[in-house]
Amino acid sequence: MSSTSVLKAGESAPKVLSLYRQLLRQGNQFAAYNFREYAKRRTRDAFRENKTVDDPRRVQELFQKGLRELQMLKRQTVISQFYESDRLVVEGGLSGKDNSGQEGIVRQKDTGWD
Repeated sequence: MSSTSVLKAGESAPKVLSLYRQLLRQGNQFAAYNFREYAKRRTRDAFRENKTVDDPRRVQELFQKGLRELQMLKRQTVISQFYESDRLVVEGGLSGKDNSGQEGIVRQKDTGWD
């Protein structure tokens, strides 16, 4: 059965759940942290917003919209991987580099109570 066919009541839940998982997985493919987090947050928010929809026609419309969004995310993640940059500190990236030619890491001193 193709994904563009009309969803029946009994089979809509597994397909919608599968679409949700695919969108989250694809969102994790973004190279940039901010895009990754935005894609995941937007996916979760959209599904939470529409979780009470019972009208089969509206469910079908939302499902088709989700498929279009998934295709767009696939294209965007491929493009984002062409422009990778250093990881951010919030991602566990490095805080700085030593320019002495040794390519070592310079950690910033923790400004605490020492």
